[in-house]
Amino acid sequence: MPGKVCGLDLGRARVGVAISDELGIMAHPRGVISGKNQPDLLRALSELVEKEEIERFVIGLPLDMKGGEGDAAKKARDLAQRIADRTGVDVELVDERLSTVDARRKLAAGDVHGKKAKAHIDEASAVVILQSWLDARRA
Repeated sequence: MPGKVCGLDLGRARVGVAISDELGIMAHPRGVISGKNQPDLLRALSELVEKEEIERFVIGLPLDMKGGEGDAAKKARDLAQRIADRTGVDVELVDERLSTVDARRKLAAGDVHGKKAKAHIDEASAVVILQSWLDARRA
């Protein structure tokens, strides 16, 4: 059976995590990992690879609205390479423009607002990133 795909929404404080089902159809939220300490983050992702049989990471690449790359995109590329090196798993960067907006909209549609929404926005963004990637692969 093929492994699962893990979607990540990289943030300075928190990294949102989503994991696909075994069939590669649905993205499921898996909480957040602290992004403040990079060695701890890399260790946690390595453990996740083993525990969940992750075969690929899909990581949001923060492009500007014109599709250009700034400092945030450069940092995301650097961290993505570190994740690949540490875990030995393939990493794919995907355009994450508007993923947070979409995640907020979906949380609001589920009647999740205020502090509760803020607590879940990172993992919701990871779900949006991964689900978009899964849908594009099936199309």
